[in-house]
Amino acid sequence: MRLSELGAVSTAFWRITLALLPLFLMFRSGSVEDAGTGTASTWRQKLLAGLPGVLLGAELATWHISLHMTSVANATLLINMTPISVALLGWLLFRTPISPTFLVGLILAVVGVVVLKGGPASVGSGNIVGDAVALFGSFIYAGYFLVLGRVRDRFSTVTVMWWSTLAAALTVLPFALIFESQFLPLALSGWGVLLALAWICHTGGQGLITFALAWLPPTFSSLTLLIQPIVAALLAWIVLSEPLSITQAAGGLIVLTGILIARKG
Repeated sequence: MRLSELGAVSTAFWRITLALLPLFLMFRSGSVEDAGTGTASTWRQKLLAGLPGVLLGAELATWHISLHMTSVANATLLINMTPISVALLGWLLFRTPISPTFLVGLILAVVGVVVLKGGPASVGSGNIVGDAVALFGSFIYAGYFLVLGRVRDRFSTVTVMWWSTLAAALTVLPFALIFESQFLPLALSGWGVLLALAWICHTGGQGLITFALAWLPPTFSSLTLLIQPIVAALLAWIVLSEPLSITQAAGGLIVLTGILIARKG
């Protein structure tokens, strides 16, 4: 995202839209059939398979709006509260049990993210309305995980990825046109970044998450994704020459410890 010529929402739109090409080829070939009953044949099934994409698109748009209203630190931190939102919504809507061990690991991992992002002092310069928007975005992302887990019980990875990616692109498009001044990259390198995001991060990364949700509960899956800010900090150090501080390293270790404890629960 940092290397993209475009703003966050336009980049997100192209990341999703350009992923439709490899997903379409896999969808038409019928490859990667796994857990789930296979393809969606009726329009009702197609809409159901696409529902996670609507939530994913709404989350991306909401997070971008919050970036315009509050500090980057606040928006990024609050959107990473998704594991708490998943656990809470899962318990409220589906009565998914939460063991004390998992709860301890969850709290520890979230504390680790706060430390990784610079500690409580780094989130004091935000706007309360923007913070609320970002927090709302974490609940939308939680809904995405919960719905994705349910949909994967019925359909294969490729079926869910194709229809949900198509729905996400249609959801993000109007936000990209409204909130961004530049919709198309001007250089070939700009298109290269978008293709990498689409084919590696979305088709590959999001595809693996969708694949895994047939066997892992959404609560634990969303928690393991807190590894993302750790990887982002490491890559920023290696690729963008942004030094990794002792605080960031400590936060990363706390996150990993929390995830390991939660796994036992």
